Amino acid sequence: MKNKLLILFLISIFLSGCVGVASKGIFGTGVSVAFDPRTVGTQVDDSIMQKNLSARILMMDKKYLLSVKSKVLDGRIFITGKVDNPEEKLKLTKLAWETSGVRSVRNDIKIKEQFNFQQSAKDILITSQLRSAMIFNKGIKATNYQIDTYKKKIYVYGIAFTSEEKDLVISEAKEILDVQDVVASIILVDDLRIQKD
Repeated sequence: MKNKLLILFLISIFLSGCVGVASKGIFGTGVSVAFDPRTVGTQVDDSIMQKNLSARILMMDKKYLLSVKSKVLDGRIFITGKVDNPEEKLKLTKLAWETSGVRSVRNDIKIKEQFNFQQSAKDILITSQLRSAMIFNKGIKATNYQIDTYKKKIYVYGIAFTSEEKDLVISEAKEILDVQDVVASIILVDDLRIQKD
């Protein structure tokens, strides 16, 4: 009887190893690897990018091990977590853009701080004014930029097709009322390591 139970147990372990494993990450429960729509090559590339980025983030500072998470899907990098100040968020964004093979970066990192309604309302107003100005300016492709405002300081990061577009974005940001400073991390398309076909 004991031998039959042992054999049954070993067979169940062996068979469970043959089934696709579900993934769980920052996006919740994922689909089975067996049903992943990406090609095997894309999955391998994404995995290499993921490990490369994670290692570089850890080398920057070990405190990010628990506070910052990243995920790579089809060359697109998603970053989440919490940091102490906007400068750290900007550094992590630059680090993600410098990863070989990156197609886009979505940075959803939050700044740790006690909530101040009045300051948050001003920052939201500044962000929406700049977003609107960029949408109405025909020389700017607004969807290529992410805007964060923190204590009347605007942080803009994204991709510009030309240096003139980059200058237009910075100019629009500086024209917003009550803005104290503009920090731009804008990469030109020509400077990307791998361009989208």
